[in-house]
Amino acid sequence: MGYLYVLAAAVLWGMLGPVSRLALRDGVEPLEIAFWRALIAGACFGVHAAAIGQTRLRRRDLPVALGFGVAGVALLFAAYFHAVQSGGAALAAVLLYTAPVWVALFSAAFLREHMPPRKLLSVALAIAGVVGIALAGGGGTVRLTAPALFWGLLSGLVYALYYLVGKRAFERYHAATFFLYALPVGALGLFPFVRFGQKTPADWAVLVFLAVVPTYGSYLLYSAGLRRIEATRAATVATFEPVVAAVGAWLMWGERMGAGGYLFAALVVLAVILMVTGAPHASTEPPAASEGL
Repeated sequence: MGYLYVLAAAVLWGMLGPVSRLALRDGVEPLEIAFWRALIAGACFGVHAAAIGQTRLRRRDLPVALGFGVAGVALLFAAYFHAVQSGGAALAAVLLYTAPVWVALFSAAFLREHMPPRKLLSVALAIAGVVGIALAGGGGTVRLTAPALFWGLLSGLVYALYYLVGKRAFERYHAATFFLYALPVGALGLFPFVRFGQKTPADWAVLVFLAVVPTYGSYLLYSAGLRRIEATRAATVATFEPVVAAVGAWLMWGERMGAGGYLFAALVVLAVILMVTGAPHASTEPPAASEGL
């Protein structure tokens, strides 16, 4: 079930880039999209946490949640939407998924995860796939520019925090409790830099969708999966997101990668298959706080 949860989260995350371009096209700036995404999703988690009666963090865990809000929410959201604006949804998604290499390195060092050859091969294939898509993508309509590479790679580095911090946090708390604190802090961190503009009802519909479906919904799924499988495995399985984003960008916007880009996308799928089929059959049940979504 852990793998299914992460795959489902990846599918929802894959909608971020293609759908956000609807608002970007109307002149809504990336930072404003990121702000409303964090604020509205934070409100959803607040209602959820209150409904299940889990609204409090231990004092010792507050700095982690607040720091995650600044780096894992404000910086990540801003970097990702800037990457979409400067290079398109497909390229932004694949550059975001340089994250597994950082997760693999830090998980081995800090979470003491075992790195057998099959897991290393899966990570290597996933990284080769996303880097290959980024490089081969220039053969299609994808814009491979310096700003797109900078923002995309920065989002990948920060995104690794979701697995490194989340692995410990979700063993102690329900996702609703953790994100109740992290997301509003992220919105507050973005607020001084946001230039609010005019928005149509359609723009508001896009903002609400981005907050509810590929944020609130995906974070619930992702946290449930991360409690059940190792951080490196979760990060590698989630590399299915750029495949979804590339398909969505093609269907909605006509963005297409070169032929090599789709070949490298197949490497990502192969990496996910290797990681899932090579998973140990764990019998450990997730902690009580992780029951359900």
